[in-house]
Amino acid sequence: MKTSVLERFLRYVQIDTQSDPESESFPSTAKQRDLSNLLAVELLEIGVSDAHVDEHGYVYATIPSNSAKTNVPVICFCSHVDTSPDVTGANVKPIVHEQWDGTDIVLPDDPTQVLRIGELHDLDQQIGNDIVTASGLTLLGADNKAGVAEIMAAAEYLINHPEITHGEIKILFTPDEEVGRGTERVDLAKLGAHYGYTVDGEAAGTLENETFSADGVKITISGVSTHPGYALGKLENAVKIAADIIARLPKDALSPETTENKEGFIHPTHVEGIQEKVTLGFIIRDFTTAGLHEKEEYLKSIVDEVLKNYPNSTADFKVQEQYRNMKEILDKYPQIIEHAEEAMRRAGLNPVCRSIRGGTDGSRLSFMGLPCPNIFAGEHAFHSKLEWVSVQDMEKAVETIVNLAEVWEERG
Repeated sequence: MKTSVLERFLRYVQIDTQSDPESESFPSTAKQRDLSNLLAVELLEIGVSDAHVDEHGYVYATIPSNSAKTNVPVICFCSHVDTSPDVTGANVKPIVHEQWDGTDIVLPDDPTQVLRIGELHDLDQQIGNDIVTASGLTLLGADNKAGVAEIMAAAEYLINHPEITHGEIKILFTPDEEVGRGTERVDLAKLGAHYGYTVDGEAAGTLENETFSADGVKITISGVSTHPGYALGKLENAVKIAADIIARLPKDALSPETTENKEGFIHPTHVEGIQEKVTLGFIIRDFTTAGLHEKEEYLKSIVDEVLKNYPNSTADFKVQEQYRNMKEILDKYPQIIEHAEEAMRRAGLNPVCRSIRGGTDGSRLSFMGLPCPNIFAGEHAFHSKLEWVSVQDMEKAVETIVNLAEVWEERG
């Protein structure tokens, strides 16, 4: 199956759509709409007649059913248009390394940025394939413009091949996924899908049906401030209290840098304040809600223990739910995973189900009422200047999307 996916991808990554975690607007950056508006226009051009961008920057579109069956579930394919704030996404210069021979790929605009087998996961599986990178100064934007391009190419393929029988298909492109707000204003009633798939995963053949469960913790420490020259027996410095709390976290466990697989963590993300008042921010991660609560209680016990040394100071401990493990929902609908595995097998792939040490739009969508695992897009080393994607993997993602449409119709 040859599609327009590469041509689309090379164009889309050159549009700067970086989101901004500090912004209070929605989307967090207006430039995300540049790509959203283009996608809506291109969907209209290929014959998806209801494609549009809503007031919040979401792209909605429908490929009508061409099946004689009336009981085929409506499925949705979803990707996000924004790129990570971690590395600049402006002036991206994509490079296609055709029929890569396995030697080091030195990125020309910064020769210190080098893709090497043994240092980058799955790169050794791509010898002979066409690898796309940026030039060394920016991220590539495969996260998630690979998914966007794949959904667009699959939509075009389905429109141009009416002999492929499918039910109604919904397309959703979201802003602000990278800053945790991708589903904040999505209208699921308007979308009208029964089940969904985010296209935002890594290696070809991977299917992610499990994520972290996640909470944020904000600790506000109120100390006792006084003139340092006359502070004997009076001063209780909130900065020192905060430092003491962080210092008591385990050095060899419960942190991102010391955990893997199904291990969760307690991760301090920011410290802000003065001697009178300090705010500490944490993210808590585990694959079970019970594990989250255990870690929060442990962190609270550290705070309480530290405050015993500061009798006139207080700490406000607030937990904010962020997202939950989508497996809790997906296990109720095994056909979603079974159909995806069959679609991958039809594309000549060996499906591998695995967990994400993170979250996706699918996590929130699942708990909002749209069960939504994550299928591969081919993106690798995301949020870095070494980000790369294989053209052949992108083509397989398009094929998998098309196959999914067929499988749902056949088994409807």
